[in-house]
Amino acid sequence: MSLHDDAVLVLKSYEDQEALRLSYLEHLAARPDAMWKACGAGHLTASALVVDQDRGRALLTLHKKLGMWLQMGGHCEPGDRTLEEAALREATEESGIAGLTLLPGGPVQLDRHPIPAPCHQHLDVQYVALAPAGSVEQISEESLDLRWFGYDEAAEIADGSVARLVARTRAALAERA
Repeated sequence: MSLHDDAVLVLKSYEDQEALRLSYLEHLAARPDAMWKACGAGHLTASALVVDQDRGRALLTLHKKLGMWLQMGGHCEPGDRTLEEAALREATEESGIAGLTLLPGGPVQLDRHPIPAPCHQHLDVQYVALAPAGSVEQISEESLDLRWFGYDEAAEIADGSVARLVARTRAALAERA
């Protein structure tokens, strides 16, 4: 199965954000290259909010190019077989934390946002990554800073997309408890 096919299956089983979900599926149907950065019409990306569930905090990166506090994430790569694999790879690379695991149940949010040219827009599929106890983060070359924030503080210092992701993450974690 291709990464494109996996994305279609993930989005078909995602049961929220109906209009946005359908627009992602339409984009995938129209664009065989929709998974790749080279797709000028916009492309799918995969991200994950890294959380320390026991301490009630989220790890955010101060993105080097955008100058904003964001969750870990980015472009799919040819070696990625699934969106989950891409999200976990990005979260691990950008956080420096080994042993991250994704919260079961698939993505917690979709977020379409404009980005600087030449890409124009990201159709982001957002997951939650659970950090193992005692994790130590390490800043990557893609980041100006990397910091743990309490859930409320993370929602306040970041943009609306991250605030919504934090709220959806907290709800998903509460369902599991």
